[in-house]
Amino acid sequence: MSDLALAGRRPFGTDLLTMVGRCLRLSRRNTDAVLMSLLLPVMLMLLFVYLFGGAVNTGMAYVSWVVPGVILLCTGFGAATTAVSVTQDMAGGITDRFRAMDVSGAAVLGGQVAASVARNFLATVLVFGVGFGIGFRPQAGPVEWLAAAGILLAFVVAMSWFSAAVGLLVRSVEAANGFTFFVMFLPYPSSAFVPIDSMPSWTRGIAEHQPLNPVIESLRGLLLGTPVGASPWIALAWCAGLLAGSVALSVVLFRRRTG
Repeated sequence: MSDLALAGRRPFGTDLLTMVGRCLRLSRRNTDAVLMSLLLPVMLMLLFVYLFGGAVNTGMAYVSWVVPGVILLCTGFGAATTAVSVTQDMAGGITDRFRAMDVSGAAVLGGQVAASVARNFLATVLVFGVGFGIGFRPQAGPVEWLAAAGILLAFVVAMSWFSAAVGLLVRSVEAANGFTFFVMFLPYPSSAFVPIDSMPSWTRGIAEHQPLNPVIESLRGLLLGTPVGASPWIALAWCAGLLAGSVALSVVLFRRRTG
């Protein structure tokens, strides 16, 4: 089989769990990448809060304003590293070996996405922990926490599948690494670190209509008890569209690369 069809001989769940375990073991061995994905967002949060926070007027404690943005930066960067993992597997020939063993493409790529979700869970917990330590005090109840977690999960899954598609599209690890740094800078032209109304008019237009901004606004509103308006629905619509397009593109690219 050369597409993303379900595995024939073994249960799909068995192959998927095997691929997830493999990806997590590889992540654990890649100490440099793990440390960077965990420590970089924390360092940026401390930098913004203690060096720039006093100069930015957000109408609330700056740490409360910035934590949702740092979480998106953290999860976006972590999900984007899926592109590097997929590219390494394709370039190294391991994917062809899996296909020869009748492991489905859905299991191969699904394992990468599931491992990305697990890695991002750890990084998010760390960011929240540091945020609590420096003064972040959310006002959310159980329902708001669940809603925020659902939106964040939808974003991570959609971005991870998009990154998997990019990993199938590019031919070198260097190109995949370039994509991760592009994703890392996406939160900057948004309300992640400064209010949008403080930006120049042309930047404000970009910030208001880019896909990460409604996710950030949703997390901030849900966690801090401020009005969210339609942001959660817009965020979920962006995630659903990105997920559907990424899965479809992954199907086409996986067939083309392994057929």
